[in-house]
Amino acid sequence: MAPLHPHRAFWLIAATYVMVLFASAAPSPLYPVYQELWGFSALTLTLVFAVYVVTMLLSLLTVGSLSDHIGRRPVLAVALALLIGSMILFVVAGDVGTLLAARALQGLATGAAMGTLTATTVDLQPTARLGSTIIGAAPAFGLATGVGVAGLLVEYAPAPRVLVYEIILGLFAALLIALLVVPETRDAAGFRSRRHLAATIAPRARVPREVRGVFLAAVPTLIATWSLGGLYLSLGSSVVAKVFGVANHGWAGLILFSFFASATVTSLFVTVRTAAAKQAYGYPTLALGVLLSLSGVLAESLPLYILGSIVAGSGWAATFLSAMDTITAATPQAQRGQVFSSVFVASYLAFSVPAVIAGVVVPHIGLRATVIGYVGYVLVVAVIGAVLAVATRRAAARAATSPSARVEDREAAPADR
Repeated sequence: MAPLHPHRAFWLIAATYVMVLFASAAPSPLYPVYQELWGFSALTLTLVFAVYVVTMLLSLLTVGSLSDHIGRRPVLAVALALLIGSMILFVVAGDVGTLLAARALQGLATGAAMGTLTATTVDLQPTARLGSTIIGAAPAFGLATGVGVAGLLVEYAPAPRVLVYEIILGLFAALLIALLVVPETRDAAGFRSRRHLAATIAPRARVPREVRGVFLAAVPTLIATWSLGGLYLSLGSSVVAKVFGVANHGWAGLILFSFFASATVTSLFVTVRTAAAKQAYGYPTLALGVLLSLSGVLAESLPLYILGSIVAGSGWAATFLSAMDTITAATPQAQRGQVFSSVFVASYLAFSVPAVIAGVVVPHIGLRATVIGYVGYVLVVAVIGAVLAVATRRAAARAATSPSARVEDREAAPADR
């Protein structure tokens, strides 16, 4: 079977990227259904959310860089097979134990897939602009359609507990078959010894020294953006139901959809901008949107909350894309799986830990107080990220105009001519 042209393979990988995120968000609108059906507590619901994140982080920390050694396609094939297995568990789930097992298996598969999908997207990108667009838009679009479509199916379709998972299962099976014609973008270097293999899969986040400075400067930005996403996916359903009285699962899913849909659209428009321009737009817009959403919660104004969600989603996309652009530009091809896995370790820790803490404290201090604290935390981290982004950009500009840099340019000029 002849391999696909790299440009077509790029779009197939982009579709896989979207579907993995779609599947990760799809259970969110179903949590109230499970809770009502099986009568478990809010703490158990938090545990269902947490087990997915814990297993995904374990996967990122162990096999996240494996594709740099054995190739991208084997890792993606195993991840898709595991995702199919998790969908089967969701379909047959009849109690909390099976639901936990399904979510845990999905976390392991998603962790194995995310860094590899990002690396493969960059490997196959026809242009840096298009690759940046997909990296920025795919997570937001996948999460948006996941909560939106699942919410509509829960409210209006037959067999609401299983239909969305059956659809996802079929799409994953088709993507696994299509993977056979995706060209391999990373030669299998293998391992020098068993010790090398053990060191590679040892649970730790590794960032090469030459990328470390850029990566660490971007970490607060990753934390701020993904913490905000965690706020919407963890407390968003509760806010919509309890503050605004929206009981319709379809409408609730569409309200959550507004945040991630705005992020997707923004990704398409800002991708041509420099990282500095994205930062200049992203940070203030994110802060404004978060404050508008909080005002909507405090005033119990649903239109204001939706407006804030749309503005915050736009800022989320531009800010996250600026960080990914900076990290991608600094990362060598042979280390992309490793670096992008570390990116998602930081991102999903930020996505999950504050959300789990929020789920624990809500019964004690109330939903509104929890949202206020969460928003304050996101704003503080975003300010730190903005300061570091400006400092890093100025340091790079000074280095580029330093006397040593000008000497190197003059020495390279004759060779260029």
